[in-house]
Amino acid sequence: MKFLFDDESFAYETLRAAGFACYGGAELGEVLATAARIPEGDEDAWLREWEATARRAQAIGEASASAGHRVSAREALLRASNYYRTAEFYRRDDPAHDPKARELSRLSRETFWAAAQLMDTPVLPVEIPYQDTTLPGYLYLADDTGTPRPTVIFTSGFDSTLEESYFALAAGAIARGYHVLAFDGPGQGAVIREQGLTFRHDWEAVITPVVDFALTRPEIDPARISLFGYSLGGYLTARAAAFEHRLAALILDDGLFDYHYAHERMMPPFLSEWIAQGRDAEANAVAALMMTHNTTLRWALRNGVWTFGAASPAEYVRMTANYTLAGIADKIQCPTLVFDAENDLFFQGEAARVYEALTCKKELITGTEAEGAGEHCHTGAVLLTLQRLFDWLDGTLAAR
Repeated sequence: MKFLFDDESFAYETLRAAGFACYGGAELGEVLATAARIPEGDEDAWLREWEATARRAQAIGEASASAGHRVSAREALLRASNYYRTAEFYRRDDPAHDPKARELSRLSRETFWAAAQLMDTPVLPVEIPYQDTTLPGYLYLADDTGTPRPTVIFTSGFDSTLEESYFALAAGAIARGYHVLAFDGPGQGAVIREQGLTFRHDWEAVITPVVDFALTRPEIDPARISLFGYSLGGYLTARAAAFEHRLAALILDDGLFDYHYAHERMMPPFLSEWIAQGRDAEANAVAALMMTHNTTLRWALRNGVWTFGAASPAEYVRMTANYTLAGIADKIQCPTLVFDAENDLFFQGEAARVYEALTCKKELITGTEAEGAGEHCHTGAVLLTLQRLFDWLDGTLAAR
């Protein structure tokens, strides 16, 4: 779906930012005005203009809060958080040590938390024990009664953040009487930025402690805990569910069978062969040339090097080989909903592979271009996607 830009990455990320308008994460006029100031493929202008819009929204929010206008403050601060995340998106040379990248990420978190404290339902910051540290998270509650309710654990993806969980899932869940437990795991959000923990393929080592934590919360019904995977989270949660069997349901948005194969589709065969053979000097040189002409590839490889702790693009691509459901998918026992996207920019064909490999009770839903839901993770069709998700989940939990 072309949206304001010819550059496919700029178009998709702008649609992603705008798509959260349905839950207060954007204002269409602000998105249109910001995009109009950004030349095609200009990453410096992208950061500059989205940051300017974010700061404007933050100023509105803070002024409204000071004047006692709670709803106005919340709305503006939610937009600011999403815009700061968008501004930082392409800043991938060295995000852990880049002062601007760290500032924008911090502001996205801070403005979101300021907005969360003004919401009509409770949002509780939590620290989830994990190995010798903790993972930051939010427990979004549908009410403050303490009544045990069905709960969805939100796992984000390759670049999504804890704060994005509100727009992508939690707001729709709360309206339907579900709690949501969201967190940043290794390789994600504040955990990669502040703790330096990189991605791991054996995500059950992450999800099992999260489920353990969920079971300590009296507000969470232990028999109705579901797991939701967003983008790369579609692989991570499927992998985890193969080994963690305390789950009532699994939702993959979208399904991802083989992350390594998804990368190979972006490269000419000879380059994949060089990477597999360890010819990194030649492979990195070719990758660098391709990256100068392809925004999507440039961002993906740079983000991968950082979040996987790789030394180079070639090493990163090799590291993705462990991220597969081959020989694992048939171990998933809980009912599973697999979303697919007709025009998936990143994982074309992967959801169908997951669906075929599953032996549990399963359903496949494909978002189409004709209904505006054909993009990766159904960006731009949040309401439609959550309607489908929770209608399925309502029925699945009722049948238990």
